[in-house]
Amino acid sequence: MRYFDRRNFLQSAAKAAALAGTASYLRPLFAQEASPRSPNDNIQLALIGAGIQGQFDTKTAIQVPGVKLVAVADCYDGRLTHAKELWGADIFTTRDYREILSRKDVDAVLIATPDHWHKQAAVDAMHAGKDVYLEKPMIHLYSDGPQIIEAARSTNRILQVGSQRVSNILYSKARDLLASGAIGKLNMVTARWDRNSSTGAWNYSVPLDASPETCDWPRFLGSAPKIPFSGERFFQWRKWKDYGSGVAGDLFVHLFSGTHFITGSHGPTRAMATGGLRYWKDGRDVDDVLLGLLDYPEGFNLSLRVNFVDGGEESEGFLFTGSEGQMEITTRSVTVTRSPMSKEPGYTVSTFADAMQKQYVDEYRKKYPIEHPAGPPPRDVETFVVPDGYLDSYDHFHNFFDAVRTRKPVVEDATFGFRAAGAALLCNLSVDRDSVVHWNPETMKIV
Repeated sequence: MRYFDRRNFLQSAAKAAALAGTASYLRPLFAQEASPRSPNDNIQLALIGAGIQGQFDTKTAIQVPGVKLVAVADCYDGRLTHAKELWGADIFTTRDYREILSRKDVDAVLIATPDHWHKQAAVDAMHAGKDVYLEKPMIHLYSDGPQIIEAARSTNRILQVGSQRVSNILYSKARDLLASGAIGKLNMVTARWDRNSSTGAWNYSVPLDASPETCDWPRFLGSAPKIPFSGERFFQWRKWKDYGSGVAGDLFVHLFSGTHFITGSHGPTRAMATGGLRYWKDGRDVDDVLLGLLDYPEGFNLSLRVNFVDGGEESEGFLFTGSEGQMEITTRSVTVTRSPMSKEPGYTVSTFADAMQKQYVDEYRKKYPIEHPAGPPPRDVETFVVPDGYLDSYDHFHNFFDAVRTRKPVVEDATFGFRAAGAALLCNLSVDRDSVVHWNPETMKIV
């Protein structure tokens, strides 16, 4: 077994970054800035949607040199108060994100709203001249995708979708290994994401002061059906289709993003899925178990599962299976195990008469001499491990802010984001229709 030391790790990361046509993949410990900056060359960032993901993203984003948070928008007063507690009393806060978009001191926005607000907030921001980091999934409805892509094109704004694993140096290494033929011809990818906790199943805490007075319920609802205030729907919105996209939009989309990045595929052509609400029967209308099976035009299948009632360890990962080996990706490592298929076809002669068995084996060995008299060769195993403290979210933001400065392409633009989210939502569509669904990954349309 061979482990990846720091020097080799950085060399391979740089090689993979060049292969993928991306910018920096390195966290603060290793980062090299793309170009010199003047002291006044800060990127002024605003946060739209200051929930759990939004606050985590912001804490990571402002670690990138030359990035300053100046404004926060959220529909809950308590989060606006906490924004000032976290980032200073001079931070501008508002319930209405349009007030942020009208500010000339905002260069870019980080959008971490519920899914049903992604399209409108992103389109509004780009038309206001702001570059956009948009949390996954990029879309809530299929009609969102073309509108976001067109807005980015027509306004010439940078848009990065927030599936951070496509900026992960492990995924770059995996892409490099696959392209080099390390596991032969790819025929199957198996991906999983298992959780076994209540908060993992989106049962987030509802603050004690949640009310129509502290929460801007009409603004939260937006295009969703108009119903009376519900603290659970406001703070646990992922549990309802009106605001979220289920486990497919929350977690499958990461698995699709990783698969597409590593393989270079634009997406599947056919999908079938099944699932159900097995455990969390608490009023939600999205499944807590979902399984998908998809066909890719490159000649491999992708099978996925998300399980929110898993009795084992919480985990995520991939297994890429090829004709000559397997490649496993966990949160901290990539392991390649090479076991090439034998060149011998083998034989099954035990039911023949003894004389025929001997004759058959003698003729067989004339054609296929024994290659390894001492037995089959040992399996070849290589493991590549990320450095302690590595954070792919930082790399993803570094990639975004570098693009904001240089106007170079990002690693996960609107087209990539639509293809990943569109593929993920095929699984919801298959379950809803109880049928196989077809998708054109080039035109990004349901067939």
